[in-house]
Amino acid sequence: MYPGEIAKSNPDKAAYVMAAGGETVTYGQLDERSNRGAQLLRSLGLRPGDGIALFMENHPRFFEICWAAQRSGLVYTTISSRLTAPEVEYIVNDCGAKVLIASHAKRDVAATVPVDGRVARYMVGGHTPDFASWEEALAGQPATAIPDEVEGVDMLYSSGTTGRPKGVRIAGAGTPIGTPPALVQLLKGLYGGGADAVYLSPAPLYHAAPLRFNMAMLRLGATCVVMEEFDAVEALRLIERHRVTHSQWVPTMFVKMFKLPEDLRSQYDLSSLKVAIHAAAPCPIPVKEKMIEWWGPVLHEYYAGTESNGYAAISSEEWLEHKGSVGRCLTGEIHIVDEEGKDLPPGQPGTVYFAGGSNFEYHNDPEKTAESRSREGWSTLGDIGTLDEDGYLYLTDRKANMIISGGVNIYPAEAENALITHPAVADVAVFGIPNEEFGEEVKAVVQPVDLADAGPDLEAELIEYCRSQLAKIKCPRSVDFDAELPRHPTGKLYKRLIKDRYWGSHSTRIV
Repeated sequence: MYPGEIAKSNPDKAAYVMAAGGETVTYGQLDERSNRGAQLLRSLGLRPGDGIALFMENHPRFFEICWAAQRSGLVYTTISSRLTAPEVEYIVNDCGAKVLIASHAKRDVAATVPVDGRVARYMVGGHTPDFASWEEALAGQPATAIPDEVEGVDMLYSSGTTGRPKGVRIAGAGTPIGTPPALVQLLKGLYGGGADAVYLSPAPLYHAAPLRFNMAMLRLGATCVVMEEFDAVEALRLIERHRVTHSQWVPTMFVKMFKLPEDLRSQYDLSSLKVAIHAAAPCPIPVKEKMIEWWGPVLHEYYAGTESNGYAAISSEEWLEHKGSVGRCLTGEIHIVDEEGKDLPPGQPGTVYFAGGSNFEYHNDPEKTAESRSREGWSTLGDIGTLDEDGYLYLTDRKANMIISGGVNIYPAEAENALITHPAVADVAVFGIPNEEFGEEVKAVVQPVDLADAGPDLEAELIEYCRSQLAKIKCPRSVDFDAELPRHPTGKLYKRLIKDRYWGSHSTRIV
């Protein structure tokens, strides 16, 4: 179950279509180009278990490179195309990549990323003095499969205990080629995925869910329609044009589509859509109710993480009976435990643990790995939730301090660590505040060295200072000032005391 097998029987079938650019890549082309990529990577000395990194937007060559790594037994890290050079540098070095592949569109950032001289550098769609052309390098490689094909695996980055991102290592590397990951079985059994499916992917491919769902769909012989960037009207048009059967979203996309004028959004034929999967952020109950009313009972929600340690899911029909739930556990078992690690009864909130799921570890961070485990060996993503009498999970809080904006996880420690280095800042707290469109937006409250400096000019300066070091999405959109932040003598910041002032009547409960 991988594109090489599909190419033998149906080489001319579209593997994926780039929505805006219009380029179609067939299974035959995907097989040939990923074979050449695997041959190139082997010629560079890479062997199973070695790593490569991709720094690209949603690009026609993206999956060709991923499959070159996948069929070579490599560990591939897809880096957010929004990151700054220092952030990219950290991830490339931390993951131990032996090859960095960037797109020509990201050349300005890529060119300023200092990497070890042992890291080979290639560029897709062009080249620079420091980056060789990926396409030219492939041209001299055979289009046949390498003789030692085995499965590779992704290693995607989450946040570490210091605010630095940490790679999530999951199982799967080194298994015989064609061994399907568990997600393939979920797509087939739970969502009816198969060779007849047309899958719309509107999100950045470097994220875990879009990357893994697309790769799984390509194993099944489906056709993926990849949006270079999300646009509400264009998404509806693509469903109609390509007769999309399956899709995946984050709730902010639902909000944007539903807020379109009625006469505009009602003109598209969405009758082909059988499954609309959503996750990554809480979906407000009224929004989901309206989406089910509009699209019908095709919405399927799930709760899982990059760590792949468990999977809870819920259909539209179930959700209407258990509004606000993210579903029942399909892999392993969910435990809700108190601070002492004891199981709690239904309705009582506690930390959500998965038992019996897949193992994972945080790369180069054994402490964070250990913190994610209970004494029984169960693992947690750090969320707080409850189970009802029927075993349905409700999330009652987010990961500690994490901000979710438009489905993107933002870890405030990174912005705090950047802002605290500004000479005018004595102390700082960064957290999420309500945003109608994105769920949350990033907010900073700063204790200035001199309170007389507080004001719009310093606010603008701090925002720009943060953006010079971090991706814009990680930085505060606004800054307020306090004479002193509520910090314990031990150093602990009582961030909730600040955050509650901004949430007011808004509930912090995830529903």
